[in-house]
Amino acid sequence: MSRYDRFAERYASRDVPWDRAEPPPEVLATAPALPVGRALDLGCGFGRAALFLARLGWHVDAVDFVPAAIEEARARARAAGLADRIVFHVGDIADMAFLDGPYDLAIDVGTLHSLEEAELRGVAAGLARLLRPGAQFLLFAHLDMQGVPTGGDDPRRWLDEAVLHAVFGADFQLERSERGTTQVGDNPPWPSAWFWFRRAGEGG
Repeated sequence: MSRYDRFAERYASRDVPWDRAEPPPEVLATAPALPVGRALDLGCGFGRAALFLARLGWHVDAVDFVPAAIEEARARARAAGLADRIVFHVGDIADMAFLDGPYDLAIDVGTLHSLEEAELRGVAAGLARLLRPGAQFLLFAHLDMQGVPTGGDDPRRWLDEAVLHAVFGADFQLERSERGTTQVGDNPPWPSAWFWFRRAGEGG
């Protein structure tokens, strides 16, 4: 089963363990400390991060490659009275030619760790084009654990941190990271980390 088919099946069946009323604490702490501007939510799912940012006054572009996820996210934005602050896109974050910057913030909560290296390079190039110098990129990812596969019908590994730094190092500066473990559903806990990147160049 392809990555798209796996996620499309989850959203169609509403088997979405990451669906919560609010984004993770790291997003809750980071976004309010920043000046309000334009934000980009990568792999937005049902839109929890986009909705949170919009409530703070941000204008948000939110992207997911599963149409059912975007349809539900739009419905939730309308119900919350925030549809005028969020534009939802069905699209591939590895090729974001359909978006125009500049953005002041980008958030990815658990998308990049599913991508191959060529796709990661596409994301990095897109963010380098779209984010203004000095903009924040907040990333959460499951980390590769000495080549241990993810299990189930997905034979690939999670994110290799060395690859992450190699791909983003030219245009982004890592300000800090926080490591931990994450458990989704009945799966065993997996090493994970939050990364606070800053778009290189002059800017606030």
